[in-house]
Amino acid sequence: MAEADLTPKFAPFLGMAGVAFAMIFGCIGAAYGTAKSGIGIAGVGTFRSDLIMKSLIPVVMSGIIAVYSLVVSVLIAGNMKPPPTKSYSLYEGCLHLACGLSVGLTGLAAGYAIGIVGDSGVRAYLQQSRIFVGMVLILIFGEVLGLYGLIVALILNTRSTG
Repeated sequence: MAEADLTPKFAPFLGMAGVAFAMIFGCIGAAYGTAKSGIGIAGVGTFRSDLIMKSLIPVVMSGIIAVYSLVVSVLIAGNMKPPPTKSYSLYEGCLHLACGLSVGLTGLAAGYAIGIVGDSGVRAYLQQSRIFVGMVLILIFGEVLGLYGLIVALILNTRSTG
């Protein structure tokens, strides 16, 4: 039996689902983090407009989550070739699905954490400027959740046979 006969027809669907899950969940997390912390920034801006630039850190960190998802999606899509030129195995499909889910779901969690900390943090920063360093540290710990998902996805992607 040829190798193409052993490859299921739905295997590329799993790889494309990995691309979709990475982008969907990662961007939902980034959007939530941006929106939630943006509400706090808007509240701060009404009282002290001079604090706006330092308060934008959570929005920037949320945007990085979407970049993690984009990088993994591009890598997965780059490993996929049209069916006539290359056989796409079930192993590769499951591997790419796992890549997308790892970066997507950790991006969702990181965006949620950044949004909550960003909103509360910039409001607290309005009241007390010494809270800024603590807020940034907590934001970094939230961001690193998405970075862990990116690292796992990259390691999984290197296991691909393509």
